[in-house]
Amino acid sequence: MAKIAKKKILLFLLWSVIGTVVVVLSVKAMSMQKEKTCSGYTIQIVGGGDHFFIDKNDVLTILNNNGSKVIKGRSLKSFDLRAMENQMENNPWIRDAQLFFDNNGQLNVLITEAEPIARIFTVTGNSFYIDTAMKRLPLSAKLSARLPVFTGFPTDKARLNATDSALMADIKGMSRFMQKEPLWMAQIAQVDITPDRKFEMMPTIGSHVIEFGNGQDFEKKFRRLLIFYKDVLSKTGMDTYSRINVQFDRQVIGVKGGRTATAPIPLPVRDSSFSRTTSTLSAGRTNPANTEKPPIDSRPAAIRKNQSGAKKNPPSKSQSYETPTKQLNKKAGSTDTKPKAVMPKRNSH
Repeated sequence: MAKIAKKKILLFLLWSVIGTVVVVLSVKAMSMQKEKTCSGYTIQIVGGGDHFFIDKNDVLTILNNNGSKVIKGRSLKSFDLRAMENQMENNPWIRDAQLFFDNNGQLNVLITEAEPIARIFTVTGNSFYIDTAMKRLPLSAKLSARLPVFTGFPTDKARLNATDSALMADIKGMSRFMQKEPLWMAQIAQVDITPDRKFEMMPTIGSHVIEFGNGQDFEKKFRRLLIFYKDVLSKTGMDTYSRINVQFDRQVIGVKGGRTATAPIPLPVRDSSFSRTTSTLSAGRTNPANTEKPPIDSRPAAIRKNQSGAKKNPPSKSQSYETPTKQLNKKAGSTDTKPKAVMPKRNSH
């Protein structure tokens, strides 16, 4: 028993000595570190996407407090790194700042720049960027970013209510989507926000206005617009319609000559990219005498015969084709031929 107790005492004393040595060495190392001076600095800037609104000179200006403080040669104990990080992050273009010294006494500065995703104009004419966190960023004299532009934002207040916050979230989602699609970045010149918080787009090519509605299901709306461009405007021209409405599910409405157009003609358009019909396109007629034929379908339409069995002549230019709003179901293998489109009978003379 005495030997066991003696061993425990010796073991305790040994660990006490080791602990004391470690503490002494740590204190000495810290003292030596504090006596060291800064040997230099390195600055690294990441983030910001394709735009750089802050550079190393801007960071250095903040570090040396506009020249009032020297970085290199200063005692390490004179640096308050936490306070310096906070000062860095007060710059709206700096999203995050991390500062630390390495074993050689060199100050390492790692900056994460805020990434702008849209430029916004308010109803009063003020302008700013927003980043991925929907934080406002001021304009820069160094660079004007090529971003989606939204005009008519209803308030200048930085603190938004629930309705305006939802609108800002829609702007963020639409802008991020447009940035990934070169076609929309090139074609959409700006997006106007209406008083009822809906979106209207002004194209780069074409004199039409795109009625987009709210920000819900914006990817589907862009898809419908793309189908309309490919299947209709590619044939009629970009200036044929004055307004194109894509806000309603599974349909696009094209209007000629403004909102006072007569009842539209339904034009089924086949989405070749999805191999199915996904949209019903409607074109309003401003002049009943100047009617427009729908796109030619790949399947031939059945033509009614007169009583004598002869085929009727095609309609005159003053007449128009009409297609039913609902497609007739046709069972596979059926021998009955049902007309897909019916031409109006010619007036007898």
